[in-house]
Amino acid sequence: MKKISIFLVLKVIFASKLLACTNFIVSKGASADGSTMITYAADSHVLYGELYFWDRGKYGKDDSLKVYEWDTGRLLGKIKQVPSTYRVVGNINEHQLAIGETTFGGRPELSDTNGIMDYGSLIYITLQRAKTAREAIRVIDGLMSEYGYYSSGESFSIADPQEVWIMEIIGKGAGNKGAVWVAQRIPDGYISGHANQARITTFPQNDPENCLFSSDVISFARQKGYFSGNDADFDFSAAYAPVDFGGARFCDARVWSGFNKVNSDMGQYTEYALGHKLENRMPLWVKPDKKLTLHDVFGLMRDYFQDTPMDMAKDPGAGPNACIVRWRPLTWEIDGKTYFNERAISTQQTGFSFVAQCRSWLPDPVGGILWFGVDDTYSTVYTPMYCGITKVPHPYAVGNGSIMEFNMQSAFWVFNQVSNFAYTRYNLMLPFIKQKQKELEDLYMLQVAETDAKAVAAKKPQKQLEVITAYSNIAAELTLNEWKKLYGFLFARFMDGNVKTAREVPENYIYVAPDVDHPGYSEEWYRLLIKETNDKFLYKGEESH
Repeated sequence: MKKISIFLVLKVIFASKLLACTNFIVSKGASADGSTMITYAADSHVLYGELYFWDRGKYGKDDSLKVYEWDTGRLLGKIKQVPSTYRVVGNINEHQLAIGETTFGGRPELSDTNGIMDYGSLIYITLQRAKTAREAIRVIDGLMSEYGYYSSGESFSIADPQEVWIMEIIGKGAGNKGAVWVAQRIPDGYISGHANQARITTFPQNDPENCLFSSDVISFARQKGYFSGNDADFDFSAAYAPVDFGGARFCDARVWSGFNKVNSDMGQYTEYALGHKLENRMPLWVKPDKKLTLHDVFGLMRDYFQDTPMDMAKDPGAGPNACIVRWRPLTWEIDGKTYFNERAISTQQTGFSFVAQCRSWLPDPVGGILWFGVDDTYSTVYTPMYCGITKVPHPYAVGNGSIMEFNMQSAFWVFNQVSNFAYTRYNLMLPFIKQKQKELEDLYMLQVAETDAKAVAAKKPQKQLEVITAYSNIAAELTLNEWKKLYGFLFARFMDGNVKTAREVPENYIYVAPDVDHPGYSEEWYRLLIKETNDKFLYKGEESH
């Protein structure tokens, strides 16, 4: 019997990402161009940012597939292979089906270590087997029912060119195979989001066009003593993953901040986002004040609570250079009291992130684009990877470096070079990073329109694949090379705490030293230093140089 393993090559790369990710879900009617979109940030301190790839396959009736847990590489078991599979690039397949996730955990007693299907395997195996969002929901349910669900509570974003869904699942504990779940379609014209807290509360129980759920999702909660009211009042989150201070402040606050960027009514949920008034839960979806462009959706993923009470550039943790990252741990204890940092969407430990865009007016291989980035979302460049490409660009390829193997040909490492250097003088370097980021993303949006037209004009499917594969590889190489140049520029200009500006070399000179500025710190920071040290650093001698 032939045995097929699709996850072995990734085995060593992954470790736990629990409570680490953020998704937004954009319906057709909420986007400026009529595309559907989902976003995903895969956040982990040990996750290597690369673009996974599975080509189409044909299999015999006795073929099987080994399943390895996505986070740890542990072999969970094997399942039956299907006769044929679809091509998958990252988290989107050749039919424009895209899936993202966040882990909400939920009741710990509902984990089942005997299950075979972990959440990561569900995503990537489903992408190989389903064409539409509704079909994906059926495949996920079928895999869990047949083979058992291994992971804790999980939220999935699922998109095709017509519909976008949120699906929330949780296991049933040892001895109870499968999972309970609810899936809701996001109404046209609205957006949704989730970030490591279960978001579905009450849901329509007689509307299969817009809401699907496991037959025992309510009865199982009754059996376990999680719920005792009328069926119509059943609340999925309250039963399986009740919200608490951490669920609101560390998790739902990220969704709130994204919603707050695009909907002017979110102020009424500020206290909830701060971890107070937990009974005033924000809605599962909101209608944006205006339809969202691709740039707008990129902006959702680049949020650090700007212009809110949690703005990470405006508290003392930002240091003298307004840095928006905070070194872990997330919480710490002083004098018997526990304190915390904010947990924003944009964070330094992101392995990769994306905005998946599904466009119904184009042929599937051309219509789907994974705007893919590595490292910190605030300073990454979202580079277009068409869903039909037959080869992954080398800068993002699996095996091109690893989390402990530095490689200058890897986009992950080059972007980390830039961001980690920038964290030292953030307010000074960031304008240069944002300028180059915008320049490249604007360029790619123009080039995508040209590539779309070129691919459609090619008509023959094989030629279309050649056009989009060639362009995606060109874009990836350009991103890598431009970021290498940016690192060189920033390092030369800002090393040693100086700011150097080149000067023109006059005639008869072979060299002229650059102008050098020593910007020091802000007056606000100096005043804080004086407050903390009194006159320790008061200069009492005569001025001298």
